[in-house]
Amino acid sequence: MLVSQCTIEEPVSYSGIGLHTGATTTLTFRPAPENYGIRFVRTDLGGNPEIPALVEYVVDVSRGTTLGHGDIKVFTVEHVLAAVAGLQIDNLIIEVDGVEPPLGDGSAMPYVQALQRAGIRKQEAPKDYLVVDRTIQYSNPEKEIDIVALPLDGFRITVMVDYKNPALGSQHTGLFDLESEFVEHFAPARTFCFLTEVEALFDAGLIKGGSLDSAVVIVDRELKPDELVALQKKLDLDETIHLNDHGFLNDITLRYRNEPARHKLLDLLGDLTLVGAPLKAQILAARPGHSSNVEFARMIRKLYLEKRLIKKYQVQKGDGAVFDIRAINDILPHRYPFLLVDRIVSIELDRKIVGIKNVTINEPFFQGHFPGRAVMPGVLIIEAMAQCGGILMLNSVEDPKKKLALFSSIDNAKFRKPVVPGDQLVIEIEQKMKRRNLIVIHGKAFVEGQLAAEADIGAVIVDRENAPT
Repeated sequence: MLVSQCTIEEPVSYSGIGLHTGATTTLTFRPAPENYGIRFVRTDLGGNPEIPALVEYVVDVSRGTTLGHGDIKVFTVEHVLAAVAGLQIDNLIIEVDGVEPPLGDGSAMPYVQALQRAGIRKQEAPKDYLVVDRTIQYSNPEKEIDIVALPLDGFRITVMVDYKNPALGSQHTGLFDLESEFVEHFAPARTFCFLTEVEALFDAGLIKGGSLDSAVVIVDRELKPDELVALQKKLDLDETIHLNDHGFLNDITLRYRNEPARHKLLDLLGDLTLVGAPLKAQILAARPGHSSNVEFARMIRKLYLEKRLIKKYQVQKGDGAVFDIRAINDILPHRYPFLLVDRIVSIELDRKIVGIKNVTINEPFFQGHFPGRAVMPGVLIIEAMAQCGGILMLNSVEDPKKKLALFSSIDNAKFRKPVVPGDQLVIEIEQKMKRRNLIVIHGKAFVEGQLAAEADIGAVIVDRENAPT
């Protein structure tokens, strides 16, 4: 695998018909600086608005992966992104003068050929690999979809599909080396669809630019000769259509015996680009689709953001800490005598955090609570929970140093056992709800594995400069 970031040598363009609109559009790839990432730019709109190729900007996955920001959208980006990922390009400006890229032949090859004409240029900065160091799994039992990422010092994808259709059957494929396999064995794999889907989409006016040259159409219902004539008129095709012996419309010859499985791998590769970093992992996928791909990419992106957060505060995990006290001081505004978290030992963004509070006789509140019988006030245990929750909350927003997390509610608080000097509180926080700037967490505090206190805590995130005084 390449170790340096890459962009392209010079701008290059590719024009063609868009799938949904049927309009001619032009896609232009341009070089980008180090650490820029992949961004789409709508040059047909005032101000040339940008949309980063990140999973946070996915707004629709019904017939492809659509990115959006406000009212600005770019449809069906997965094949373009697959070409970018397959050529291991990290930084790229992708200009498009319409709402969707040109469709081409339904594969990633037209974009690959354009990028190859532009030339790949190595940059000085190292690649920002996401090393997957734990198993990440997505499952949808109803649709029999499973996707898993496993630790691997490299990158591999294996895909299995089974549509219970005689023309397809069960298929599988695997990509084990991007540099030697992608261009020849996967980039040319075309999209495929079932005839009933094509008819429904045509009736809905959603494939004005589609043709039998841009997809493999699989017949999934009985067709009589007169129905073929009617279908030709319905789809407004100049050519006569017929059903071949393999269950495909017209004399379609698959480019690979398992071309549909290879195309599903291509789609998955493109959708995983939305993580925002190249992966070191083994990906195993059964029956993937854009919806599942994107949800899986969200899970992996959370891991990437967690690792980036740890790297940001330069904490070495060898001492058992994700955030030490110096990092906590950078994140929270609290100071002595009211900083009640000593260490964070694990964090899963938007989900869970575990912190430590070492309780010593030197705590200032023990002077009065209670003389001769030191007990940590329950309200301060709740405060310690809230501070751990604050670290989780603030690192899920942009510019956390400009924000404060303020109590809005405390419910179902229960105190199970006294906390005394010498105890170590292990505080576990789970995020229960997040809606805009309002967050609800459930906190538990343990001493030697026994539950000492728990509560539901609501908080609102506000700008520091606008916080009430």
